[in-house]
Amino acid sequence: MHPTQVLFPGTRQPVSIPVCDHYAGSEKLMRKSIALQQELGPIFDITLDCEDGASAGNEAGHAQLVGALIAGDDNRFDRIGARVHDVTSPFFEQDVATICASAASRLAYLMLPKADGLADVQRAIATISRHTGEAGRRTPPLHVLIETHGALEDVHRIAALPQVESLSFGVMDFVSAHYGAIPSAAMRSPGQFTHPLVARAKLEISAACHAHGKVPSHNVTTDIKDAAVVTNDAGRAAHEFGYTRMWSIHPNQIKAIVQTLSPADDEIGEAAQILLKARDVQWGPIQHDGTLHDRASYRYYWSILQRGHAGGAALPAAVADWFAETRTAATTTPISTTLQH
Repeated sequence: MHPTQVLFPGTRQPVSIPVCDHYAGSEKLMRKSIALQQELGPIFDITLDCEDGASAGNEAGHAQLVGALIAGDDNRFDRIGARVHDVTSPFFEQDVATICASAASRLAYLMLPKADGLADVQRAIATISRHTGEAGRRTPPLHVLIETHGALEDVHRIAALPQVESLSFGVMDFVSAHYGAIPSAAMRSPGQFTHPLVARAKLEISAACHAHGKVPSHNVTTDIKDAAVVTNDAGRAAHEFGYTRMWSIHPNQIKAIVQTLSPADDEIGEAAQILLKARDVQWGPIQHDGTLHDRASYRYYWSILQRGHAGGAALPAAVADWFAETRTAATTTPISTTLQH
C-alpha cells in the first residue's frame, strides 16, 4: 500500500507545494523568473502579479499577458500562479475571466489579496468557479492573503474551505491597518517576530493552516541584498512559527528560502530509513536507533519526504517510487547543485 493510504485513511492528506513563492510584476521580471524556473526546475513557484504589477490603465492588457505566459510553452512545470485584484476592485472579475479563459487548466493557483473575511473569500471562489465552469476548465486552488482584521478573525474558517490551499501573511498591510498603534519597525526583523500583535497574527495563520492541512506562507523580506537576512527570517518563520513556505521578491532570495525551508539531506535519509522499516512490517511499530516509532511519528517523517520532494531534493531511490510525479533531468538534480548557478 502507498504510505498515504496507510497514514491518512479516509482523510485528505496535507497539501504539499514548493517552499518558495516568487513574485514578479513587470513583463521583464516575469519572463526572467520563468527562465530561472526552467533552469532550476519547479523547486519554487512563480506568482505573476496583476494587483501591483499592472500600470494604471493597462489592467486588461496585463491580465492578458499573465494568461498568455501561464498558458505558454515556457510554463514547463505548471507551477505558475497569479495574484488578482481584490474582490472590491472593478478589475477583480476582469482578471479572473481573462486569466481563466486562456490558462485555467495550467494555473497552479490564484492568489486573493485583501480579503476582509470569509464572505470575500467565498465570493471569490464563486466567481472563479463560474468562469472556469463556463469555459469547461478545472477550478484552480485559491491562495489567500491574510492582511486585514476581518480575515484574521475568520482565518480558521477560511483555512477550512476545501478550495483554499495556502494562506499568506501580509505583514505590511496588517501593520498599516493598526494606524500607528504598531510601529513600522514591526514590518521587518526583528520586530516582525517580537511584536505581540504581529506574532499573534502569524501564529493564528500558521495554526489555522496546520489544523486543516493547508500551507502557511510567510511574508516577504524587504532586504534584497543581504541573503543572511532572508535566511534568518526564513529560519525563524519555520522554527518559531511553523511556516513551511515563504514569499520571494527578488531572485537572490530564492536560494536562501529553498535551502532554509527544505529538509536537510540527513533528515531525508532518516525519514526514508524509518518509513522503509515501517513498510517492511506492514506499518506496525518499529524501533530505530533505540527509539520506538509508530504511525503517529510516521506521518511526521512522511511530511519530511513530501517537503524534500516538493523542493527538488534527490530522494533515496527506495522511496522515490512513492512519488509518482515525473521529473525531467533538470528537476532531479539535488538542490545543493542547482542553486549554485
